Amino acid sequence: MKKLLFVFATLLCTLFATAQKPVITWDRHSLMFDGKRVCPVMGEVHYSRIPADEWGREVRKMKEGGVTILATYVFWNHVEEEEGIFRWDGQRSLRRFIEVCKQEDMPLILRLGPFCHGEVRNGGIPDWVFGKGCKVREQNPVFMGMVENLYRQIFTQVQGLQWKDGGPVIAAQFDNEYRGRGEYLVALKRIAQNVGFDLPFYTRTGWPELRTPVPFGEMIPLYGDYADGFWDKQTTETAGNYYKAFNFKAFRSSTAIGTDLLGEQKESVEKGSEDYPYFTCELGGGMATAYHRRPYIYPEDCYSLAIVKLGSGSNLLGYYMYHGGTNPEGRLHTLNECQTSPATANNDLPLVTYDFQAPLGEFGQTYPQYYTLRKLHLFLQDWGEMLAPMESHFPAPQDIAKGDDSALRWAVRCNAEGTSGFVFINNYERLQNLSDKKGVMLEACGVKFPKMTVPSGAMCVFPVNVDGIRYATAQLVAKRDGKIYMEQIKGIPTTICVDGKTLKNVKARGVERPVYKNIYLLKSEEAERLFLDEDKVERSVVNVTYEKVKDAEGERSIVKGRAKVAVAPSDEDFERAAVYKIAISDSLKQGRNLLKIDYRGDCARLYSNGKLVADNFYYGRPFMFGLWRLPEGATNLELKVLPMQKDAPIYYPREADMTVGEKVVGMTCEAIR
Repeated sequence: MKKLLFVFATLLCTLFATAQKPVITWDRHSLMFDGKRVCPVMGEVHYSRIPADEWGREVRKMKEGGVTILATYVFWNHVEEEEGIFRWDGQRSLRRFIEVCKQEDMPLILRLGPFCHGEVRNGGIPDWVFGKGCKVREQNPVFMGMVENLYRQIFTQVQGLQWKDGGPVIAAQFDNEYRGRGEYLVALKRIAQNVGFDLPFYTRTGWPELRTPVPFGEMIPLYGDYADGFWDKQTTETAGNYYKAFNFKAFRSSTAIGTDLLGEQKESVEKGSEDYPYFTCELGGGMATAYHRRPYIYPEDCYSLAIVKLGSGSNLLGYYMYHGGTNPEGRLHTLNECQTSPATANNDLPLVTYDFQAPLGEFGQTYPQYYTLRKLHLFLQDWGEMLAPMESHFPAPQDIAKGDDSALRWAVRCNAEGTSGFVFINNYERLQNLSDKKGVMLEACGVKFPKMTVPSGAMCVFPVNVDGIRYATAQLVAKRDGKIYMEQIKGIPTTICVDGKTLKNVKARGVERPVYKNIYLLKSEEAERLFLDEDKVERSVVNVTYEKVKDAEGERSIVKGRAKVAVAPSDEDFERAAVYKIAISDSLKQGRNLLKIDYRGDCARLYSNGKLVADNFYYGRPFMFGLWRLPEGATNLELKVLPMQKDAPIYYPREADMTVGEKVVGMTCEAIR
């Protein structure tokens, strides 16, 4: 991979590369590195869902996207599927992954479990644990003894690679989405410390509210929000209350996450939460597809969530997922969440794929939000220190109903003196056609903006008294070598008030010509790829030859399982599927070639020499597979497709072709970096 013309010179990565590790502290506002405030970007990636030989490249791509901290689950059943047999080999080698992070100067947070969820079978807890006659996720000697053994094993992978040792591991999370007693979480922390964990800080998920609290300072609660959720049992569009994620508000938690596990949740503020910094660990970078519910996520969904969280006071954007993955092969059973497992049995997920429609997909392919979010990450790198101590103010209503189009959604963050800040605007809500807002008059930090029209779908951040700019109707992107780069917001004429002058209707000139002194105005596409020198990969699309060799043998009976949602097809069901033979030349097996299967149907599986290598629940996007991951000696590919059925108890997005039956429209292959 060619080196970037510009390597992200974030404080985190710069300090990380030094021989003497900075001291990491925190207060109610932010993390601090040697006393300097930072606003990191954290991206979730599951190391055991990516082949080990791809880790280095994918970590670098995350860094290029503006990620400054990685987070990963350590799935218990990925490493101890069989009792007493720990597997730290191949893509399960946590130590090797940590060493890659060290090599790439990338700080890492470990999410230790024992319960992780992550759409893994039983939330990551091995099947054999449920045969021990004890309650899980409770402070009893039998279960806690097993957890201690797990943590000791994990520490063998971590030893010598903690932050204090010069390694990348800066924090650990205990359990996930836990609603019980805080004493249990503290007990997990004590076990971790006793086996050797000694980290700058510790975390927990901040939802749902605990029955009893965790003593202050033991672990920072982290929050989240999603644009939609596969876990909702409803099969209608815009089910649930995800619309709340698009409103600026002081309330940090989400009542929409994991409703299948947690049930209906009330918006109650956990006592003492405002004494912690506002961080997220599960801000939707995409969304998985369950068999019964298959959301189609747009880049605008992800960008809007991020804008709203920043405007609401968050100082760490943590995305789940930032990089999709592929479930490893289990020895005893598949490792996907499913209704027939002993626990976490509310959804049927694909057997293999965990693409998540993330900024970086299952095979490292880039989705549009990779670039859209990147410009916001650049902004946080250069103005995060200024932003971090700023308090949020909410001139617009905080509790806007679904689809309410009566007012502009906006918020302000100002410094303590009230002299400088940022205006955050979000005229977007998923699957709602919000109108243009005309005659908008914004005022922040004593500065009045000119009257403007904010177009439908606009999402942006405007500066007020920042770096000599009194105000601008353009978004700050980056500050390098004395140059300030700004993004022109589509549909809003650019006005820049600077040096006592008001420049009106400023036109973008790109990175070569300033619009005024050291100020450069970029179009959105230029801002998204600023400083990014992507490898020049041949992007030619090659048609792939395929042949239908068998028609589907009628329709399967779609029934609901114990969770009262549709059950995914079985191996036996796929014996009656339509079958296509795919011709893959030796040349297409060379390099990083991504197979794209444009099909219509209920779901599909891809086999190589009879072995399942990929699967897909149809939701309107192509079925993809990285051909470089074909098993050694693969000589043929076979696609099996089950037909779309009328009135199935399944939510398909509006992008899906609902024609009854099945059809392969075409297959192509394209090189990716």
